[in-house]
Amino acid sequence: MHRPLILRKNSAQKVTELLLLLLTGGVVYYGLEVWFRGWSHWSMAVCGAVCFLAIYRMNEAFPRLLLPVRALAGSAIITAAEFITGCIVNLWLGLDVWDYSDLPCQFLGQICLPFSVLWFLLCIPVCGISRLIRRTVFYAEE
Repeated sequence: MHRPLILRKNSAQKVTELLLLLLTGGVVYYGLEVWFRGWSHWSMAVCGAVCFLAIYRMNEAFPRLLLPVRALAGSAIITAAEFITGCIVNLWLGLDVWDYSDLPCQFLGQICLPFSVLWFLLCIPVCGISRLIRRTVFYAEE
């Protein structure tokens, strides 16, 4: 029997998937920050939620890309989201959530190369987790 490559989801399934992905990304990103820095800001949960959703969708759309390529794209997604978030919360609102000015290869104190490399490394397990969630929670085929 032929099975479709993309299963159609009803509205409730789409909303449930979206909420689960946003919640997962937000809680994990916020939790990692608290674990490593000792504190975080609610904007980091929002940034993490958006990043995880974007990386999940990227992995869903391009499951055959090599893992290093997906990790590099994920790093670019996180770096871009961090830059946008930093410009809003740090530069525009003046909340001083973080400042990378003292780190090498930084831009406006909001993003820097060392953290982009860290995001690349973090995206390796995130890509696997994304695939696992898609297969086991949403029963999607690749």
